[in-house]
Amino acid sequence: MNQTNELKKEDYIEPACPLCEEPYGVTPEVRPVPQRRIIEKMDEYMSRRDYAGAERHLKYWLEEAKLGQDLRGQLMIRNEMIGHYRKTGEKENAFANIEEALRLVSVMDFDGTISAGTTYTNAATAYHAFGEYEKAIALFEKAKPVYESSGNTRPDLLGGLYNNMALTYTALNRFPEAYDLYEKAYAVMGQLEGGVLEQAITCLNMADLTEAEYGPEEGEKKIYELVDKAYDLLNDPDVKRDGYYAFVCEKCAPSFSYYGYFMAADELKKRAEAIYERD
Repeated sequence: MNQTNELKKEDYIEPACPLCEEPYGVTPEVRPVPQRRIIEKMDEYMSRRDYAGAERHLKYWLEEAKLGQDLRGQLMIRNEMIGHYRKTGEKENAFANIEEALRLVSVMDFDGTISAGTTYTNAATAYHAFGEYEKAIALFEKAKPVYESSGNTRPDLLGGLYNNMALTYTALNRFPEAYDLYEKAYAVMGQLEGGVLEQAITCLNMADLTEAEYGPEEGEKKIYELVDKAYDLLNDPDVKRDGYYAFVCEKCAPSFSYYGYFMAADELKKRAEAIYERD
């Protein structure tokens, strides 16, 4: 056989795109990451307050999602990273992931979907945490009609939106709008198993709103009614005392201290520590 007539690999393989390493005109096969397993593992890390481990976990799976061309997986992980960096107070990392998550929503043409609503809510909550209230409310106001118009919105997502949006309205001194949303959040969370924990958080948020609108003296009676109600909810004997319960106790304890309920605050801290040590 004449060697000059031999077919070489480059003669029958299409040239590859230098960015995606796939032949031109060929859509790479998507290799989805295990979203449920990723979230379950994140819950394990957070129940132990292992923030470093949680970050390594998310970064690893983000790279896997990128390699597998899994845009849905990337969006889910970006949302988790927004929440993670919000909790650890890392503003630049949180904002960078917000930018990427919003870009993915646009790239996938997800506007109007529950995934978009969740992304807007997570991003807005992070903006609020870092004092960017106007940016936060703009995204909350994009998420609200998405959640409210869909029959598939889970009550916990809708209640979380109402709670967090109300916090931002309070920060902007838009008190009537905040109060209305807290009322909606309380009602929605009542539909959930274990929703009393979210209702307790809502009561404490409403106490803060009352103080912001009326001051500690004029609002005193209403404030104490709300704080008492929150503590009763946290003492509900039917609530599962797991890692999330510990997180809520730890989150609520400073509010009880602020309003002079020092014994209640100490008790909640002890409960949280006992659960973390046990788990």
